[in-house]
Amino acid sequence: MRVFAVSDIHVDYRENKEWLFSLSSTDYLDDVLIIAGDLTDDLKLLEKCFIETSKKFLKVLFIPGNHELWVNRDKVVNSFEKCQQICDLTLNTGVSMRPAHFDSLSIVPLFSWYDYSFAKLNEQLKNTWMDFKACIWPDEQQLEEVTRYFLNKNKPHLNIENKTVISFSHFLPRIDLMPIYIPPAYHYLYPVLGSESLEQQVRQLMPDIHVYGHSHVNRKVTIDDIQYINNAFGYPAEDGITVKELVCIYQC
Repeated sequence: MRVFAVSDIHVDYRENKEWLFSLSSTDYLDDVLIIAGDLTDDLKLLEKCFIETSKKFLKVLFIPGNHELWVNRDKVVNSFEKCQQICDLTLNTGVSMRPAHFDSLSIVPLFSWYDYSFAKLNEQLKNTWMDFKACIWPDEQQLEEVTRYFLNKNKPHLNIENKTVISFSHFLPRIDLMPIYIPPAYHYLYPVLGSESLEQQVRQLMPDIHVYGHSHVNRKVTIDDIQYINNAFGYPAEDGITVKELVCIYQC
């Protein structure tokens, strides 16, 4: 059995959708696919992606990204309700957002959000970051409360032990996963890349591998005995920082 990982496929783009739907129907039937968020904010299209990939893999594991929680295209009250609708979709399509166990291997999805712990919010983000317009939170909750809500979902699963443990999240658990070569002009995005509190949960779980997405910068690096892997498919024009293919991260 092989474990493949990918994130940020953004199937709202025709060529990205064609890539996902053209994956082999026979090559991966004994394998696991991790999708670390940002498929689409369209629930109907998301359901089609779940159905299509579930037919091609032994198991598909998913965690929502920020795009999935946009509510401007679906009739939902707020982004928490949108998350629940996505959970319902997984139950009906064979995809899982819960830990999965395969003999000596356990794979643990970790919910997350960002809380400005990587950097302070800046005016450029306030004016351009789509989440501020497309996500709705109840009772005017602060982002710290939103992050806490999602992290609380992970607490029952942070003591999982096995010979090999793989965890995955959409958001970055630590800012030093961003390579030093990223131009300073893009550093204004750092406040919305992840959360230091997520890293605390990763450290409690102590996986062998942690998969993340969101940054659209492919990377594989080992820090403090954990291998961190980002295999973002990315937007069509992002062929310089993404490889646009499934990557096998583990085989047993």
